[in-house]
Amino acid sequence: MGGISIWQLLIIAVIVVLLFGTKKLRNLGSDLGSAVKGFKNAVTDETAKKDDDAAKADSLADNSTEQSKVADKEKDQV
Repeated sequence: MGGISIWQLLIIAVIVVLLFGTKKLRNLGSDLGSAVKGFKNAVTDETAKKDDDAAKADSLADNSTEQSKVADKEKDQV
């Protein structure tokens, strides 16, 4: 009783098509699709950038640790 039936949705769809026309609806759909695609690309790029930054930080930390070990060995030898 409280739900929307398929017939009611079909009538609403016909009214929307009559009001806006298929060309505007097609443009609206493609604009919405490109916006979603752009958003996904931006999120993916940010995630990849964070991963790259974390990998660089780990690499730098490993290098500094290795350098300090070498320096300690040199001190012990002297």
